Amino acid sequence: MKVELKNILCATDLSDFSSHAISYAIAIAREFDAKLYLCHIFDLPSFSVHGTAYMFQPQQQDNLLEYAREKLETLMEKQSIKWELIVTTGPVADTISRQAEEKKIDMAVVATHARSGLKRLFLGSVTERLIRTISCPLLIVVPPDADAGSDLIEGLNFKNILVGCDFSPDSYRAVEYGLNLAQEFQAGIHLVHVVKPVDYAEIVSSSALAEELRVNLHESSNRKLLNLVPEDTHNWCKVKTACLTGEPFEEIGKYAVLHEIDLIVMGVRGLNMVETLFLGSTTDRVLRRTTCPVLSVCRVKK
Repeated sequence: MKVELKNILCATDLSDFSSHAISYAIAIAREFDAKLYLCHIFDLPSFSVHGTAYMFQPQQQDNLLEYAREKLETLMEKQSIKWELIVTTGPVADTISRQAEEKKIDMAVVATHARSGLKRLFLGSVTERLIRTISCPLLIVVPPDADAGSDLIEGLNFKNILVGCDFSPDSYRAVEYGLNLAQEFQAGIHLVHVVKPVDYAEIVSSSALAEELRVNLHESSNRKLLNLVPEDTHNWCKVKTACLTGEPFEEIGKYAVLHEIDLIVMGVRGLNMVETLFLGSTTDRVLRRTTCPVLSVCRVKK
């Protein structure tokens, strides 16, 4: 099934940091002849003084919205693609998710600061919330370091696509999407499954049997990965499978660097709020260990 992207949404906070996401979104819109919705959301807080609550005045809100519109219009005026601005107020992640549904968005694009530690715990992450709430695939880009040169993307050049698969329904959707993108870009596809370390010697009585068990597990996982690939895929795509041992986010990150991966595709697996705050998702942790874009794919809602 061919990937069809008709409507792209890119969320920006107007910073130089998020310009990398806009660059990617423009390149995607150009590649697929899609319409780009450039979105900026003001989350206007209230504040209190001596027990009295104060809100931004309507005129102040209008000035902020007009400033954002002017800045984004200037940015887009020379772009030869179809585009439309979405500038409004509200909770950022929830408003972006709602806009994605209303505009029938096929893919959203955001940049992430990839916070860690206490900053992540107390400040949260708009991107992390979007991963769990948005109804379309979410492309998350990590801007390069300041000394890495220009962050403008002239065109998409995905030569190697990695799909993380844990054999859950979420990851099957990611495999399907990754294969579709590999066909679109004539890219190689790497299907990777990671199992956490197991002391096989505690399961069986001899080290020889433990090693045999480990080998059999890896071989069966590789066969299961290959079974996810339609037969005709091998006619146009080079397929590689790998079963690794370790923490999934660490092994996927290392594999991506070693094999010069241009795009990582991950399925979304929901965690409850406590797990999210203290542990983070595999997708979120992969983002902290790679410089290539990560595409978070949700299951189709029935």
